Amino acid sequence: MTAGMNIRGIVFDKDGTLFDFQATWAAWCRGVLDAESRGDAALAARMADALGFDLAAGLFRPDSMVIGHTSGEVAAELLHFLPGEDHATLLARLDAHAAQAPQQPMPGLAGVLGTLRARGLRLGVATNDSEAPARAHLREAGVEADFDFIAGFDSGHGGKPGPGQLLAFADATGLDPAACAMVGDSLHDLRAGRAAGMLTIGVLSGLAAREVLAPMADAVLGSIADLPGWFASRG
Repeated sequence: MTAGMNIRGIVFDKDGTLFDFQATWAAWCRGVLDAESRGDAALAARMADALGFDLAAGLFRPDSMVIGHTSGEVAAELLHFLPGEDHATLLARLDAHAAQAPQQPMPGLAGVLGTLRARGLRLGVATNDSEAPARAHLREAGVEADFDFIAGFDSGHGGKPGPGQLLAFADATGLDPAACAMVGDSLHDLRAGRAAGMLTIGVLSGLAAREVLAPMADAVLGSIADLPGWFASRG
């Protein structure tokens, strides 16, 4: 699939695509590590390494599992360091931290979404976070109402790289998946788009380089700010 002219719907990943990943989730990760290690610096360091978080730099490594995995999978990883903890209880704590994480929207987010909606496009969000904190983040940024569909890994459609969330968006909007595009900053996003039969657009606003995204993408753009121009150039 190479054309953008017949696209009628767009599904966006959230973090690294609509929001700055490092700015948002580094603070979340520090908070989680401090809380769950209960002051044990060695334990915090081991958990940080497992999550792919550089404590000294305060940044995620490009191979961090937090980038593409679901919140449930992150909780499962941390359980290895927290014997006796319950997965559901830990996930609830992680979601509570996530809902309070300071958000840094990508520059021009509201304007980009408004322009795309003015073109008649239906918009959705498919994230591997839980749905409740995802909605809280979108609401805080003032853009929740711009989306016709919002799904987290716990919304009943599975998580990426599976296509369930994307196919649910198509079903909810009455669109053929072939008339939709998936926009994201990771291979999980693009693989989900391919599996759903959608056009795939990679953005370089996350941690993945162009050469990583290009083999799975029909197009690679700098960020979502380039989307209106890209669609306009295709009719």
